[in-house]
Amino acid sequence: MPQSKRIAELLINIGAVRLSVDPPFTWTSGIQSPIYCDNRMLYTHPEARNFVVDALTERVRTLHVQPDAIAGTATAAIGWAALVADRLDLPFVYVRSKAKEHGAKKRIEGDSVEGRHVVLIEDLLSTGGSAISSVEALREEGKATVTDVVAIFTYELLIAIEKAQDMQLMLHPLSTFGVLLDVAAEQGRLSPDDVRIAGKFAQNPESWQ
Repeated sequence: MPQSKRIAELLINIGAVRLSVDPPFTWTSGIQSPIYCDNRMLYTHPEARNFVVDALTERVRTLHVQPDAIAGTATAAIGWAALVADRLDLPFVYVRSKAKEHGAKKRIEGDSVEGRHVVLIEDLLSTGGSAISSVEALREEGKATVTDVVAIFTYELLIAIEKAQDMQLMLHPLSTFGVLLDVAAEQGRLSPDDVRIAGKFAQNPESWQ
C-alpha cells in the first residue's frame, strides 16, 4: 500500500480527520471547509505515531540536500520534529509563532543554527502561513538556510503552493487531501456526490460549495 494512502487511513481511522460537506467546518481563519484535521491525535496512538515518524524520517533522508539540523513549528509539530531529529541524530530547534515578550525575546528555541541547512517539520499545511513564518524566522533570526518543509498532511490549497514558490521553498507532504478523499470514498464515509463537492475545495476554498 502506498505510504500516502496508509497515512490517510490512519488519520481517518483514529478520528484525527473529520469530513462533512453539509454542514462544513469553520476554520479559525473563517474558511468554510469540508474537512477538519487534528494531527495531534496521532501522538496518542503508538502504532500510528511510529509509522508517521518513520515516514517523516525517510522523507528527510531522501531530500536533495541532507540537513544539519531539524526544526519544528510550535506547537503542533514540536513533537514530530524532535522525534525525527532523534532518529537522525541531528540538532533540534523549534520556532515560536511569535517572539517571547521577555528574556531574549527570540522566536527560535534551542542553540544556534547559524550557517546550517535546516529542514522544517510541519504537521499540517493549510494556507501555509505557519510554515512560511517559521522559515522566515529561521532565515532571518537564525541565519540558517531553509529550502524544504516536510509535513504530515496538506489540504493542497493553491495559496500555500504559491507562498512556497515565492519563498523558493519545496513542500514535501506525506499525504494529501485528494488521497484522503479517495480513502473516505472507499470506506463509504462520503457519498460520490459529497466527494465531488469536497474535491472542489482545494481549487477555490471561498466558493467550493
